[in-house]
Amino acid sequence: MEILRTADGLRQWSRASRKAGRSIGLVPTMGALHAGHASLIRAAADSCGRVAVSIFVNPTQFGPNEDFARYPRTFDADCALAQAEGAHIIFAPYVEELYPDGAATFVEVEGLSERLDGKSRPGHFRGVATVVAKLLIAAEPVRAFFGQKDAAQVAVLRRMVADLRIGTEIVVCPIVREHDGLALSSRNVYLSAGERAQALTLSRAVRSAEDLVAHGERSATALLEAARAVFDAEPSVRVDYIELVDWATLEPVASAVPGSLFAVAAWFGATRLIDNTVFS
Repeated sequence: MEILRTADGLRQWSRASRKAGRSIGLVPTMGALHAGHASLIRAAADSCGRVAVSIFVNPTQFGPNEDFARYPRTFDADCALAQAEGAHIIFAPYVEELYPDGAATFVEVEGLSERLDGKSRPGHFRGVATVVAKLLIAAEPVRAFFGQKDAAQVAVLRRMVADLRIGTEIVVCPIVREHDGLALSSRNVYLSAGERAQALTLSRAVRSAEDLVAHGERSATALLEAARAVFDAEPSVRVDYIELVDWATLEPVASAVPGSLFAVAAWFGATRLIDNTVFS
């Protein structure tokens, strides 16, 4: 499997593949790949003729006190997993390739970028939108694949591609969970045994809302109160947000309707994790 380091190399590979009649699927990642990423690569392989997986720990989406330096980096294992799941190339640029000296252009989706995770992590979605725009411009994929766990990110990127008239379809794949319900995340490796047990409050809070909706409850107040009660049972957990929002706008809504996103985020020690569900 080829490893490409430059945007021009990725573009040339994409154009040659498309000239040969192969559509391009892109799976953007920051590496530290797990079964959730594997599901994205398989989805891309199932629907596209060629699959590119990007591995790039993007510095512009980390705040000054966040975990950029210690973010897990497992490049060789990532390449092996990506190849086993159907990837054809790895795009692994150096920072200087995507952010050359003097780079002054960034992409910001106003409004959405300040909601949910964007409110807690100022500038985060500016970095996400910028790097994904660079990847889409270089790879020119027909589809790009993301996990539902990062639902707020999905909303930002959907708006970005619509506003910029980028012809890539954003494909969202279901959350992949551990056997006990914890959503897979590259940051799960940070958790101590005690924090790992506490982190299950995320999926329990999500299920509390799902159970209420399954029994006919629609009120945002009731759903949020049920989730707060779950977190209250673990007083050492620091809640970041519990929200019921419209998935397209990330604005709060008064009741759960099809397309509503119920999202939670919390700190377990020094590790911040997220989870969600989308009501149908």
